Amino acid sequence: MYAAIILSAGIGSRMGLGYNKMLYEINNQPVVVHTLKKFLKNANCGQLILVVNPTEIDTMQNILEGANIMDSRIRIVRGGSERQYSVYNGLQMVTEDVVLVHDGARPFVTQRMIDECYQQALSHHPSIVAVPVKDTIKRVVDGVVVETPDRSQIYAVQTPQAAPTSLLKQAHERAKKAEFLGTDEASLIEKFTKSTVNVVRGDYTNIKLTTPEDLVMAKQLMKGTL
Repeated sequence: MYAAIILSAGIGSRMGLGYNKMLYEINNQPVVVHTLKKFLKNANCGQLILVVNPTEIDTMQNILEGANIMDSRIRIVRGGSERQYSVYNGLQMVTEDVVLVHDGARPFVTQRMIDECYQQALSHHPSIVAVPVKDTIKRVVDGVVVETPDRSQIYAVQTPQAAPTSLLKQAHERAKKAEFLGTDEASLIEKFTKSTVNVVRGDYTNIKLTTPEDLVMAKQLMKGTL
C-alpha cells in the first residue's frame, strides 16, 4: 500500500480567479475532488494526505462532506509557504512504506500512472511521471540563445512522483539541514541520495491547471471532446 500526498495549498495567482483554483468547479465538482477520486478508487491507496492552505482547512472539510467522500484514509494537513515545505508536512503523517506526491491541480492522472509509480517505488526505485518535450528547447541568457539541448533527452516532468517513504524523508531532512529548496521530490533525491530516479510514461493530457487556458482544455477533457 502507499500514501498519497495531494498538494492543494498553492495560491494559484497565475490562474487569475481570485481564489484557490482547487475550488474551481468543473462538471459541478471542485478540481480537488476530481483529483482525490482518482486515488480513492485505486486499490493500493492506504492513506490520502490532503495538504491545504491553513486558512482553507474548514473549506476543504466542507467540500469533502459535500462531495460525499468522507473516507477514513483522508487526513487534512496544513501546507507551507513553498511546495517543498508542504510535502515535508505531509510526510510527517505518512505511515505507509511507499509515498506518492501529486499536484492537486492535475485531475487527469490515470490509474496506469499511479500503479506504475507505485510498483517502481515498491521495488525501491524512485520514479517520476514525464513526457518527451515536443518543441525545440533553447537555453537563453540575457535574451541570447547560448545552447540548443538535444530534444530527445529532454522531458517535461509531471506528477505523481513516488519513492520509498524512508528515502524521501531522508532527502527532505538533508535538504532542510542544507537550506536547499528544490523544484520537486526528484530533485531532492537526486541531490541528497545515491538513488537514481526512473521515468514512468506520462500523458500530454495529464495537465496541471495553471493558467486560464488550462481551464478551457480541462473542460473539454472532462467532456471527452479532446
